[in-house]
Amino acid sequence: MRTRMLEAAEKLLDAAPDRDVSTRAVCEAVGVGAPVLYRLFGDKNGLLSALVDYGFDRYLATKRAAAPSADPVTDLRNGWDTHIAFAQAHPAVYRLMYSPDLAEVPSAAQEAIRILRTVLDRCAEAGRLRVEPAGAAQMIMSANIGVALSLISQPASYSDPDLSRRVRDAVQGAVLVPADAPAGPGDAALVTAALQLAAILRAHPPTTLAEPETALLLHWLDRLAATREPAP
Repeated sequence: MRTRMLEAAEKLLDAAPDRDVSTRAVCEAVGVGAPVLYRLFGDKNGLLSALVDYGFDRYLATKRAAAPSADPVTDLRNGWDTHIAFAQAHPAVYRLMYSPDLAEVPSAAQEAIRILRTVLDRCAEAGRLRVEPAGAAQMIMSANIGVALSLISQPASYSDPDLSRRVRDAVQGAVLVPADAPAGPGDAALVTAALQLAAILRAHPPTTLAEPETALLLHWLDRLAATREPAP
């Protein structure tokens, strides 16, 4: 019954021109009385909060189910595309998930960032990252959310069918090293090398170094990557 009510609320929100839903309409859609809704969700705010959780559950399920490929850059691009696809398939729920009116950010939103960060760590390990992973994750996720909200909230204004791809390639191009980039000296190459070595050390701690030695080396590498801003 809980799932049926959440599904009904989502359909009603998708169809509502004012992007609102009444508890009465939800109850009528599933053929129950108001006491059932109040018992399950407390009130309308509780229903909408549960709808946010329901949305994140389905969104994260697509992320968890994605098996890593041999190419983390491909996985990064696919992750952007699946994010946009989810938003377009569930516009009303997506707007709730990333609404600025939420009293607190759901923990699931942080898990989405962590999943993205895992892919970026693999990009760094492959020598393809020019920006430290935490900063790169914030850049990509904020742009991904912005494009998704624009497409579903103002489709007439954002009608370019290639918009998502253009923004994706621009943002990811700012944090990634091209596959055919020539190796050589310079700040950009130094930062990429520092990020790569740090990612490898974290993923595969060396047995030839003591823990304090590894920690010190990582500290130096992180400082090196943070104090030099490579040009795209």
